[in-house]
Amino acid sequence: MIRVRFVATDGSVQAVDAPEGYALLEVGQNAGQPLEGTCEGQMACSTCHVIVAPEDFARLTPASEEEEDMLDLALGACRTSRLACQIVLTPELDGLTVRMPPGARNMQGR
Repeated sequence: MIRVRFVATDGSVQAVDAPEGYALLEVGQNAGQPLEGTCEGQMACSTCHVIVAPEDFARLTPASEEEEDMLDLALGACRTSRLACQIVLTPELDGLTVRMPPGARNMQGR
């Protein structure tokens, strides 16, 4: 199991254990995190934007050019922003901490 810590905009922390190979988007959604994932992981939106803790960012595989393009559309994007649908949990990511951005686009109009 891979431990992931989600930090909400109010600073509260939810620690979740997830199986290796799962996408962070799926793990976050299952844990009730506000990760919309409108495109269902097809990298056609930025509704699963997360901000990776600076100390964990180097442990991730680099973002593709397509992911970088989608991050340009994310509200509150910063240097350590990533799309949760593109982060696949591996043992090397055990202890990963991600923060929810301060705002999000609701592409489904809910």
